[in-house]
Amino acid sequence: MSSNTPPANPAAGEDNWSGPVAGLARLVDGLRRDVDPLTGLPARVEELAEVLARLSETVASLATRRNAGPAPSWLLAPDAPADTAAILDDLAAWMGAIYMRYPDAAAVLPDCWLWHPDVVEELVWLMHAWSAAYQGPAASVALAGDWHDRQRPGVARRIRQNVGSCSVERHQTRAGRPPLTAIAPAVPAVGQLGEIAAWWATARDSTPPEPTDHSANGAHR
Repeated sequence: MSSNTPPANPAAGEDNWSGPVAGLARLVDGLRRDVDPLTGLPARVEELAEVLARLSETVASLATRRNAGPAPSWLLAPDAPADTAAILDDLAAWMGAIYMRYPDAAAVLPDCWLWHPDVVEELVWLMHAWSAAYQGPAASVALAGDWHDRQRPGVARRIRQNVGSCSVERHQTRAGRPPLTAIAPAVPAVGQLGEIAAWWATARDSTPPEPTDHSANGAHR
């Protein structure tokens, strides 16, 4: 080695590396900041996938039951708790998945809707109309459009008009106030069904029988 060769300078070597190392550190720090917000993403994706799977199972189960035959009637449901429970289970699942997604529908549905047989009946047929429009053998865009444009708004409007101001408290017994019941009013004039049936069958072009004094309230003497 020549005696004129200058001695090595370690500090100078460190100075040559300090710039790239600092740049790499800044790059790693920037990548960490970009990645940190995504650390919870897999868990959120898995949670959404589970929700979607449960919703798909619910809708598939409803479709299987409802497409098997005509829509059941709540007002004419058989006197069997298992049958009425099945109707309400299907209805509640469908309402949670579909009906309550519409703000106007959710806003007018009273918390006592289960205590109004006419409301349950409306919602049951609306559920089956939705199934026919979206999942039935004759499902079509036209049926879906009719459901959105006419059927669903019509049910929401009638619920608002008929029971929109009701509440659970009104169905609870209070001092001096009789509780609300689900008993339907009597059909007027049932005492003269036979007379009207005979007149319509044999003499409908002539004057009909006179109403009795108690026809209006359904009584018969």
